[in-house]
Amino acid sequence: MITIKTATEVEKMRIAGQITAGALSKVRDMLAPGVTTMALDTAARSYIEKHGATPSFLGYRDFPYSITVSINEEVIHGLPSSRKLMEGDIVGIDIGAFKDGYHGDMCRTFAIGKITPEAQRLIDVTRQSYFEGIKHARVGYRLHDITRAIQSYAEAAGYSVVRDYIGHGIGRNLHEDPDIPNAGAKGRGPALAKGMTLAVEPMINAGRFEVYTRGDNWTVVTKDGQLSAHYENTILVTDEEPLCLTLFDD
Repeated sequence: MITIKTATEVEKMRIAGQITAGALSKVRDMLAPGVTTMALDTAARSYIEKHGATPSFLGYRDFPYSITVSINEEVIHGLPSSRKLMEGDIVGIDIGAFKDGYHGDMCRTFAIGKITPEAQRLIDVTRQSYFEGIKHARVGYRLHDITRAIQSYAEAAGYSVVRDYIGHGIGRNLHEDPDIPNAGAKGRGPALAKGMTLAVEPMINAGRFEVYTRGDNWTVVTKDGQLSAHYENTILVTDEEPLCLTLFDD
């Protein structure tokens, strides 16, 4: 069931979203060759807890860390470890914070040092596909209008859209109805209503869309070994432009 949020609930989600964005900003400032992905996780957890919240991901479906760190061909759910970032990597940081009963959720893909023009273009197209999608995240559209806009933009740029993992509703629960696929036909899905809160998150591959999960049972990677990028915000549907609840200085 899709829940419509009250003004009070939206304010709580905005606070959770800003803690999420603050933690991501903290992690971004640490990104450099030689930094371990576990150090990023430790810093994010510390920031979230110092702001009176808890990491949304920690313990969720038994996930053992506070953030996911997905490098290069890793699509989502990369596990923090002693692995060190390297010059030329691209890294997706997915993060969430839970405060006063509500969640925020967001992701960005960052460059580590100097990256190839091809890698930068993938990051840029993934980001813009999100913005193309949320042009339709308002009253008067249907959910899959967002979906189709994301897919059309990414594929027109020569990339593929991950089918096996999707965006979602968010609020009291990290994952709520509705499911938000990143590929499909416009005009389908529920009508968008004022007060819906959605985590819209394109996952775009440089090669084919097929993915698989590594033996750690978490890390999802591209089957063809090509790069993948991810971009996500928590948004509120309104009568006009959607309101971003995870504001971040890109």
